[in-house]
Amino acid sequence: MASGLIRSARLKVDNMNKNNPDALQRSFQKGSNQVAIRSYNERLVLQLIREQGAVTKADATRATGLSPNAISTIFRTLEEDGFLLRDEPIRGRIGQPSTPMRLDPEVRHYVAFAVGRRSMELAVIDFLGQIKASKRLIIPYPTPEGALTFFKDNLTPLLRAAKQNRGSIAGMGLAMPFELWSWTSEFDAPSEVMSAWRDFSLVEALQELVPWTIVFENDATAACRAELVFGSRSTLQDWIYFFIGTFVGGGIVLNGSVFAGRKGNAGGFGPMRVPGKEGDRLVDHASLVVLEHWLKADNREPLDIYDEATDWSTLEPYVSNWIHRAARNLAHATVSALAVIDFEGVVIDGAFPAEIRQRLVDEFRHKMDIIDLQGVTMPAIDAGHIGRKARILGGAAALINQNHMIDQNTLLRSQA
Repeated sequence: MASGLIRSARLKVDNMNKNNPDALQRSFQKGSNQVAIRSYNERLVLQLIREQGAVTKADATRATGLSPNAISTIFRTLEEDGFLLRDEPIRGRIGQPSTPMRLDPEVRHYVAFAVGRRSMELAVIDFLGQIKASKRLIIPYPTPEGALTFFKDNLTPLLRAAKQNRGSIAGMGLAMPFELWSWTSEFDAPSEVMSAWRDFSLVEALQELVPWTIVFENDATAACRAELVFGSRSTLQDWIYFFIGTFVGGGIVLNGSVFAGRKGNAGGFGPMRVPGKEGDRLVDHASLVVLEHWLKADNREPLDIYDEATDWSTLEPYVSNWIHRAARNLAHATVSALAVIDFEGVVIDGAFPAEIRQRLVDEFRHKMDIIDLQGVTMPAIDAGHIGRKARILGGAAALINQNHMIDQNTLLRSQA
């Protein structure tokens, strides 16, 4: 089995074939023709089609290094299993028309449950990351009882709205911060109430209510995984992902796959030390709870920032001040991260409107232009594609990654 990195180009397959016929083959990890690892090869093809949108058999043969016969067998199997749909044949080329194949969004459906410090959301999501039905609730703080009640009250109505039933669901993803009982004073939650999370397993409680396998992941890591699976990041192999919610967090991608670390905390940037008079951690500066406190001090409702209907232009000048402060400290944190791993890029997303995300990215880019970068290389900087829904989509992304994608970091570790 080849151990090269998966490097899938963002360019469309047709353009790559026309301008550089060898580029697609070099860009994607080689497969193996051995029947014994057919599952690996099927994942390889599924991942190629997910990243490219639609792929012909000839395209897949060039990209993976598999034989035409092996690719034909894989395409036929995946089509019979319901994963692939046929597009219109491409005519006008020499020989028989070629038929691009794309993923069928209806082949799998997932239930995702995101529990955060200021909101809870339950959703039914298809194989391409489209939310078929969802319910979201803004809360002052989460409790075990509140999370279970929300889940019980909304699961059946959402399945009905999504035209699914329990038997048609392929699995469930739970995205939730680790150690919810920590940092309670920072978001004004009663420590005696939040301490109930110490001895409570939401996974075990939910498992008694549903028949599906439940995958549990830190919510910011899940958001990073959603960006990787659904956000078209195939041109970058190693990148930092910041997700800004009540607290700032994120994830890291190495070798084209999310690297969660041995305890699932990799990319948890909140405790990272940054210079500042108002706190020496990134969480003290680049979190929405900072904006909350400013609004509360001005007798405004702080939780309005979590309402999707809120017009953030009415929150000035606090929003502009927060963007400036957050961007400055994100730049300091990025330089520290670049000193450890030579990341190619930085992606910034969060639980706020798209225009606020772009303003933050623009200000972050400016801060990176003026910060001391001696000894490190300026990374590519971009905005995330998903926004508020990244954490709930991460619940589905974790299941798709586990069952239908190649996790390069797990593969490399297993070969060591």
